[in-house]
Amino acid sequence: MKRIAYLRVLVIAAVLAVAMPMSAQFLRTGYFMEGSSRMQLNPANLPSRGYLDAPALGTLNVGAYTNSLGLQDLINTFDSDGDFYDNPDFYNKLKVANDLGISLSTDIISFGFYRGKNFWSANVGVRFDLEAGIPRNMFDYLRDSPDGEDSDLSSWNNQNYQISNLRLALNSFAEVGVGYARIINDRLTVGGKFNVLLGMGNLDMKINNVQISTTELYDRYGNVDPNASATIDVDASLEANMKGLELTTDDYSGAIDGVEMNGFGIGGYGVGIDLGATYRLLDNLTLSAAVTDLGFISWSKSSSSVVEGDNTQTYDASNMDQFMDRVDGGEVIDFDMFGLQKGNVQKKRSTRLPTTLAVGAEYAFWKNRFSVGGLYTSRWGMNRTLSEVTLSANFRPTTKIGLSASYSMLQSAGKTFGAAIKLGPLTLGTDYLFLGKNTRSVNVFLGLSRTIGKKRPEVD
Repeated sequence: MKRIAYLRVLVIAAVLAVAMPMSAQFLRTGYFMEGSSRMQLNPANLPSRGYLDAPALGTLNVGAYTNSLGLQDLINTFDSDGDFYDNPDFYNKLKVANDLGISLSTDIISFGFYRGKNFWSANVGVRFDLEAGIPRNMFDYLRDSPDGEDSDLSSWNNQNYQISNLRLALNSFAEVGVGYARIINDRLTVGGKFNVLLGMGNLDMKINNVQISTTELYDRYGNVDPNASATIDVDASLEANMKGLELTTDDYSGAIDGVEMNGFGIGGYGVGIDLGATYRLLDNLTLSAAVTDLGFISWSKSSSSVVEGDNTQTYDASNMDQFMDRVDGGEVIDFDMFGLQKGNVQKKRSTRLPTTLAVGAEYAFWKNRFSVGGLYTSRWGMNRTLSEVTLSANFRPTTKIGLSASYSMLQSAGKTFGAAIKLGPLTLGTDYLFLGKNTRSVNVFLGLSRTIGKKRPEVD
């Protein structure tokens, strides 16, 4: 059945994608490790020496998050016979609002060096964020609604379905950044970074409400009832900015029925700012705080597509076949059912960046070779805010070797640990080791960097 096949693909993609927000584009476990990766969360977290990252592999971050489903649910989806959404174990794990996200970032070029008490850095990178909010009532509809096959048309009689608060958001851009930090004295370091942003794509789709209501439509033989009536009431919108993106329409209804890409380019420009500081309160206790990704992207009118879906469609016995065509599309995000129409006006729009706040504290001992630390992060995504508390233990016998182990409490429901290792130029880490059967958060960091230039200066 088409609906089952499509839904399986959608849920697999959703579980793999779940963001993002929403997961982080940084490694929390590596916040107190030596190396360039720690500067992603705080531009004042300086390394002991300058660095040159390997192209594309210097700081590669991939992460996924969901607040309801997990990896075992994904495995069960592959193993199911197509009716997994009817499985009580799957359905009972769903929340009223199921938040999903994926994030990816990498630096194509990245380097930094000391000049006296000043530290300069630069990077060219690419970032991608996808967030989705899928309401449980979407799965209620898929579980309870008829499949629309000709053998059982009467199952559509006297039905009432509602789908609300479904959202999909995507943001992709390249950044060209220049950073500057200064060691004020032996206790205080401040830093900042300015980024020029090149918008590659942005999408914001909101399905506020879809109401489907029917009366007696068919008799048991599949004949249309003379008094049959059905209504589809839609409140939805979609705004997208992407060079080369074209929304195709159905020749008969004029509704959006697909997406085509005819080229690629820059659809918008913006700026972003990172600010941070570290302060050694006691000889062994260092405090730090930063705000990153303060900024916006302004998208051009020429790259925009506006889709509207604020309408009510009614059907009677004379056109009941059109109603069946709409509701039996077999797709979760069903453009036929939503009846989204392409707007006549293009418009400029601005979108903010997913800003992150980070606050940390580290206590070091054994000549700074060992430390324990705590880090709080809060990230304001496109759909919602995600917060995390991470505790870590860090061992660094030399600047070329480091080990960290962490425990994060919130996003994984306290069911996973994190680990990171630095061996010379290579850094590998994750905040969410897969120790159980159904972790809800996954991220991986890969860093490949060599030291260059002068060491961090000693100051009074």
